[in-house]
Amino acid sequence: MENIYKILKYNMAGLLVLLLILLTAPQARAQDTLAAIANQDGAPAALSFNELQSVLMGEKQRWSNGTKVVIALIKTNNTLGATICKVVFDMKPDELNKHWLALVFQGKASAPYFFNSVTELEEFVSHNPGSIGITNKAVSSPNVRRLTIDRKETI
Repeated sequence: MENIYKILKYNMAGLLVLLLILLTAPQARAQDTLAAIANQDGAPAALSFNELQSVLMGEKQRWSNGTKVVIALIKTNNTLGATICKVVFDMKPDELNKHWLALVFQGKASAPYFFNSVTELEEFVSHNPGSIGITNKAVSSPNVRRLTIDRKETI
């Protein structure tokens, strides 16, 4: 019985230390670091969050200047893609995938381009007028600009 008491005592102490670390550690909030980016040609420099969602959901096919909207997203099977699903679309990754499958199958929209990394996504956006995407890094290409959403640099 004494051995069981010692095991429980040490396990509880370790659990409390782990809990304390988790509760006091600074936590990065992914939604504070997400930003919309676009090719210099096509998208306006500023959008409302509702306009951004409308574009990224395939509801808007052309920008106001007539340029075709081209959507670039991070694949939903990784952490960043799942975060984008939650923060931007208020959906789970499977729900977003089903949404796009339905739109494409019905002929209502062209499928987004999906990428494994932010670098690939930004490279694509830099070479495709009208393209828009979501990133969590600073823009490094001269052909890409960061959009303001509801007058903020982040989503």
